[in-house]
Amino acid sequence: MIEMPELNALTEKVIGLAINVHRSLGPGLLESAYRKCLCYELKNNGIEAVQEVQIPLKYKELTIDCSYRADIIIPNKLIVEVKSVDSLLPIHEAQLLTYLRLTKIKLGLLMNFNVELLKDGIVRKII
Repeated sequence: MIEMPELNALTEKVIGLAINVHRSLGPGLLESAYRKCLCYELKNNGIEAVQEVQIPLKYKELTIDCSYRADIIIPNKLIVEVKSVDSLLPIHEAQLLTYLRLTKIKLGLLMNFNVELLKDGIVRKII
């Protein structure tokens, strides 16, 4: 099991790298551009990250391939959902929470890059 101090250090690092991406690119681009640039930064900083990870839905004995996709997963540690929207809505947070439950990952970051300061577009969720 991963300890909270390690997860806190990881989220600090991820947020710092995301801020660097945002400072360089600014708001107004597509979500996919921010996702790819953040993954580039993560990998260049020694953090294993996988993009667009398919998440199956399991209901009792039934597994349904619904093509849910998490934007970025740092395996067994963190889900990062990247947005580029006018404002984060409750449905965005619900999406992250659902991905956390389905993957059994306990920590997630929701990042809206379409803001003036990225710190104003970050939501951290723990389940």
